[in-house]
Formats: sequence, structure tokens, C-alpha cells
Amino acid sequence: MQKSNKVFFHIVLCLFMVSTSTQAGLVEILQKIKPSIVGVGTFMPSRSPRGVFLGTGFVVGNGQLVVTNAHVVTKLLDYERMEQWAIFISNGNNPKAAIVERIALDKEHDIAILKIKKGTLPALILGDASSAREGELYAFTGYPIGMVLGLYPVTHRGIISAISPVAIPMFNSTKLNKKLIRRLQKPYNVFQLDATAYPGNSGSPLYSVETGEVIGVINKVFVKESKENVLSKPSGITYAIPIEHVKNLLNRKGL
Repeated sequence: MQKSNKVFFHIVLCLFMVSTSTQAGLVEILQKIKPSIVGVGTFMPSRSPRGVFLGTGFVVGNGQLVVTNAHVVTKLLDYERMEQWAIFISNGNNPKAAIVERIALDKEHDIAILKIKKGTLPALILGDASSAREGELYAFTGYPIGMVLGLYPVTHRGIISAISPVAIPMFNSTKLNKKLIRRLQKPYNVFQLDATAYPGNSGSPLYSVETGEVIGVINKVFVKESKENVLSKPSGITYAIPIEHVKNLLNRKGL
């Protein structure tokens, strides 16, 4: 075998081994991740259906805290009809509901913290977002189509294709709005991914396929408004808010 062929074979073998190792690692990590993934929505005893899905969340801290996007939990509740915030725990076609309260909200970074009123769930470990690098492989798990076909966690994986500001300057002033101006005044970086997320994925954890540590929160609406407002036909690009903003919110609230 010629030297060039040997080198080529060695490279292919190494790539195959890395891919196989990553896949095997993700299989094991998923078993730890899935019990911490919940649906987020509202529960009303007199409504049919009683539970309405709005997004995804994941459990952190002492097992009572749930992280999701702020835009998922900003609707006005119908208190007269006893509507409450709730999480839905995966159980296929018969998900269990648990009542939660909204205890912290950071609209600037589109982060919300909910607290489970009774019981606990396994919590995920929050990693270090500053250690993430472009080109690294990550995964996110959530409910892209809600409870339409039952509450079954769905996992996507992809690389961080770019780390860039949450908002970009507009070439056309007609594209500017109050929200965008505020974000341009206080810019911060977000993760751009080459995997496709859907509206129900809002609030899903972005985590390492090797350790399971969470480094971001998937955002399907908030960031797209800022980064793609200049486009007439927005792309299917997915974004994630770095987990440091979740940590900061938890610290400010003493959680």
C-alpha cells in the first residue's frame, strides 16, 4: 500500500472512531437528559384540553426550578377560570401535569425561571458557555411539535456555526423598532447552530454531547426578531442564549 493511501486510510479510520465514540456518548447522555426535559404551558380544570402546550423547559438547581424562555410564559392567565402555569412531564400520550409558579423573568435575555410547587425532578448541570467554540458539536432536546403526537422528547444535534451578537445594525432605518434599538444598545453574543429547531423547541437546553452540561437555551423567536429582521425571507437558522444569563438570573434571585 502506497504511503499516501495509508495516510488517507488512517484519517478515515480516525474520523470513523471519533464519530462512533460521539454517537455512543450521546446515547448514554440522553438517558440522563430526558428525565429533566418538560413541556411548559398552562392548566385549566374547566378547559378541554385542560393542558395547553407553549414551549419546552428543563430542570435545574434543587430539582424544583425550571428554565424556559420568557416569551413562553408571558401570556395573561385567566384567573377567574383557575388557569395556572404548568409543566408537562413526558409520558407519551398521557403526560403528567404539575403546577408551577413563575418566580423570575429576564426579558432582556428572554429567560424565565419557574418553580414546581410539589415534588422534584432530576436536574441538569449548567456548564460554562465561555468554553464553547465554533465548530464544536452540541445537542438539544425538546418538544418541536408540542403534544400533538404525544409528549415524546426529540433530540437534534449540530455544530456551533457562529458566535455572534444578538442584534445586527440595520442598513434600512425602516427595519428598526423599539425592541431592536434596546438590544443594539446592550449587545451580547448568542450561539448560532446549523441544526433546525421549531417553535415548540423554545426553552430547550443546548448541551455537550460528551458531558451533558448545558451551555445554552434554544430560542426560536426572540433572537430571530433581532438578527434576521433585515431579511425579507428569514432562514431556518437556530439560535441559543448562553447559559451564563440563566446563572446570573438565578444568582440575582438567590436561587
